[in-house]
Amino acid sequence: MPLARFASAFQGSGKRASPHETVSVELSGKTISIVYGRPYLKGRSAGKEVAPFGQVWRLGADEATKITVQGETLIGDIKLSPGSYSLFAIPGSEKWIIIVNKVADQWGAFKYDQSQDLGRFDARVEKTSAPVEEFTISLGKESGKAAKLTFAWGGESVSTTLKSV
Repeated sequence: MPLARFASAFQGSGKRASPHETVSVELSGKTISIVYGRPYLKGRSAGKEVAPFGQVWRLGADEATKITVQGETLIGDIKLSPGSYSLFAIPGSEKWIIIVNKVADQWGAFKYDQSQDLGRFDARVEKTSAPVEEFTISLGKESGKAAKLTFAWGGESVSTTLKSV
C-alpha cells in the first residue's frame, strides 16, 4: 500500500499507535497549548530510524504537532498572532531547526509545504540527564510572560523560549 494511502486509511480508522497529549501554559492571562502524539523509541534510534537527521519531522506521531496561542506570542524569534499553527523540526546532531507552519491541521509531514512556513529558528541540542523513551514536550513557566518549551527524546533535548508580546 502506498504510504500516503496508508496514512489516510490509518487517519480515518481512529486507532492510534502512540498516545496523545496536550500541554499548556498561561502567559499574560492568555493560554498557549500544544497537542501532539507521543511515539516510543521501542529500541529504535532517534535521528536514524525515527525522526531521521536532516529530514522534516512532525515533532511527534500521527497529526503534525499543533500549537494554539490566544495572544501574540514569540516562539524563538517568530511572532505568532492568535490562532493555531503546526510545528515541525529538522533534527540534527548539534541543532534542530524548528519550523512554524501556517497550516495547523495536517497529517504528519506527508503534505508539508515549506512555502507555508511562517518561519524557522535553530535550537541547540543538549544531553538529557536520563534517556527519554517516549517523546515529550514540556512547557515550564519562567515568569508571567515567558515559558521554556522543551522537546526531549532519547538522550537529547532542545529548548526555546515562548514569550507573550
